[in-house]
Amino acid sequence: MKRRRTPLAVGLAALAVLVATLGAAPAAHRHEGGAAPSPDAPHRGVVTAAHAPGHSPGRDRAARTFTEGRRERGAAAWTHRPGIAADLTHNWWGVFPRPGTHDGITATHSVDPSYRVSASDNFTYAPTTKAQNSCMEVVTAYSNTGNEIWAWDWCSDPGGPAKVLAIDADFLAKYTTTIGGGRSVYSVQLVQDDAGSNGWSSYLYNYRTAAWELLFRQSGQDRSGLDHGWDMFEIYASVNPATGTGYYCTEAANTVFDSSSIQLRNGGAWKAASPADSPWTEPNPDGAAFLCPGLRFVQAGANDHWTVRQ
Repeated sequence: MKRRRTPLAVGLAALAVLVATLGAAPAAHRHEGGAAPSPDAPHRGVVTAAHAPGHSPGRDRAARTFTEGRRERGAAAWTHRPGIAADLTHNWWGVFPRPGTHDGITATHSVDPSYRVSASDNFTYAPTTKAQNSCMEVVTAYSNTGNEIWAWDWCSDPGGPAKVLAIDADFLAKYTTTIGGGRSVYSVQLVQDDAGSNGWSSYLYNYRTAAWELLFRQSGQDRSGLDHGWDMFEIYASVNPATGTGYYCTEAANTVFDSSSIQLRNGGAWKAASPADSPWTEPNPDGAAFLCPGLRFVQAGANDHWTVRQ
């Protein structure tokens, strides 16, 4: 004989289903696998919170250091050099997409809003990415004046951060997703729109609207002095006399710097960065050269994924 369910039983069953559903639901924008959006997803809208930077001693100092470091790296070509100042070490590691291999780059970058830089002349730019001859570099910039996303203008003289975006609650809600361990990542894309004028656009992916939003657009001559691109971990660091290592070595002890799903656009098609087109800046870096002996440099993919962590 088929039993009839009482209203109370029906209600309890419905509640159980609701609780199970809520319990199984992922956190907002949580993507355990495949955090990277399609580079061909819709491109619409603008990153409205991004703005031209105001002048502040900290950001102006960061801009000067950034420019001087890029000039140093241009002179150094593919090799490392001592720091730009006697007490400041400048070093980097990642991949350098070769000239002639691409007219666009995209990647999914880690971001840690809890990381705080204390020293006024120390900066961590990680990850940071630029395409070959692109008019901009998009930087995850950590300094003691705050954590920001920069669109650095390489086609103006003088160059500098043309757009800045605070890594705040609004940024995290719109432009990041979470991966294993609860880490936040955001996705960035740079593409050449017009070869004749060397016109470029940079985008951030909005996980709420599932679309790439314009961050910064510029055209002209790339003044970086380098004909290759990059996606890398980069520091300007000084030694903390209390520890004998870089200040950031302690401050970023729990921070994971990661760039994944690095892809290059060539002939209108996107493909993963590879050893053939995106060599490592060096195969086995020494953490001591970065003022952090315990730093590990992980080639997590065949040149399309790297991780730096302690």
